[in-house]
Amino acid sequence: MYHLAETICPHGLLIILSTSMVDLRSSSPLTIILVLVVILRYALHFLSCPYMYTIIFVSGAGTGFQSKGSYLFGHFSMQIKMVPGDSAGTVTAFYLSSQNSEHDEIDFEFLGNRTGQPYILQTNVYTGGKGDKEQRIYLWFDPTKEYHYYSVLWNLYQIVFFVDDIPIRVFKNSKDLGVKFPFDQPMKIYSSLWNADDWATRGGLEKTDWSKAPFVASYKSFHVDGCEASVNAKFCATQGKRWWDQKEFQDLDAFQYRRLRWVRSKYTIYNYCTDRVRYPTVSPECKRDRDI
Repeated sequence: MYHLAETICPHGLLIILSTSMVDLRSSSPLTIILVLVVILRYALHFLSCPYMYTIIFVSGAGTGFQSKGSYLFGHFSMQIKMVPGDSAGTVTAFYLSSQNSEHDEIDFEFLGNRTGQPYILQTNVYTGGKGDKEQRIYLWFDPTKEYHYYSVLWNLYQIVFFVDDIPIRVFKNSKDLGVKFPFDQPMKIYSSLWNADDWATRGGLEKTDWSKAPFVASYKSFHVDGCEASVNAKFCATQGKRWWDQKEFQDLDAFQYRRLRWVRSKYTIYNYCTDRVRYPTVSPECKRDRDI
């Protein structure tokens, strides 16, 4: 099985192409021709970019890219245009993750849909290898039509998820309440496009339609302003000196909290803080994060 993988150019545009479940060794001549046409289409599209990476084939059930460096706190953003059409069963992810078994992770996951149905954006925070802090929202726009900014602010005080500069979630440092917070494991930045049809769309009821491949997600305007550190670093050498460390970024301001309430009231479809079936006892950070 083969995947058409990554194309990148210095202008910041990156395309991920997935031709999952197409085995060229046993495919018909027509299938091979169609795959080659897709390759040629995107190769021609990027001829104006003289230093792009080559389009390649890789094996497996997904494809993606990662940063070379690791970061301990910072601000991370990217413009993404999601997979159009029938994307059910696929997940497009933009996330930060550390490198060990008890890893920390900060997730944006965009759950694919059947044509005409809305995308679902799931966020999650892992600390010490444990997640289970999912929140899900509908977006107030079609993320397949235009590029939109998705950003994470991560400092010693809070993690904030933004969509086009609108905060959609805040996860405060509640270590004093006994809640783990990512603070001493540098993370790399990742994005991936992969098959998750065992859970992604309607709890796994909707399966990936491989006849719709290739699935295409587009990226540009990747921006990192973080404390780059070795994977073994336990603290940031510039702690307290960067803009994202300053007092005004230790909490949301009143306007940001109003926008966060707007998202929660109109677009939230799941919040672990209000799920009494999974969590009969409310997690202590939920009140501090204003989730309840």
